Amino acid sequence: MSLDRPRAEDPYAKLPAVPAFDVTSETFTSGSALGDECAYEAGNTSPELSWSGAPEGSKSFVVTCFDPDAPTPSGFWHWAVVDIPAETTSLNAGAGASDDTLPSGAFHVRNDYSERAFAGAAPPEGDHAHRYYFVVHAVDGESLGVDRDVSAAVVSFNLAFKTLGRAVIIGTYQL
Repeated sequence: MSLDRPRAEDPYAKLPAVPAFDVTSETFTSGSALGDECAYEAGNTSPELSWSGAPEGSKSFVVTCFDPDAPTPSGFWHWAVVDIPAETTSLNAGAGASDDTLPSGAFHVRNDYSERAFAGAAPPEGDHAHRYYFVVHAVDGESLGVDRDVSAAVVSFNLAFKTLGRAVIIGTYQL
């Protein structure tokens, strides 16, 4: 079955412009396919992410993973980690397993599966390759000011007002 629909826009194109900084991954390169270990029905393991060059004044980070190509009007949030301390410059592969695998003070909020963890790639069978935007957001405060009961969409809303810089790396996945 093919869903035969156009690709979604870049979800960050309409947000306020902020300086870019660098994010890389030992798990995948930007624009390349994610391995099965990062798929929901396979390994369901969050990729390793490392970042550098965040803007001066960055006091914490938020890491998100969003699929704009999901067959919903609002895309699909796969991961959101909030209040990562400013001295942190990477997350190990598998850091999305639980709050216990995160730096001290950081926590997960609910993804669109209603889980407080990483939810791997899961495009519908027969659909085109989906894009997974892994984004590190540099935040102007030590806390984003949300609690663990909010959705990733609420995190994204708050980031629109508190982001100093953004680093983006995109993986793809297709069944």
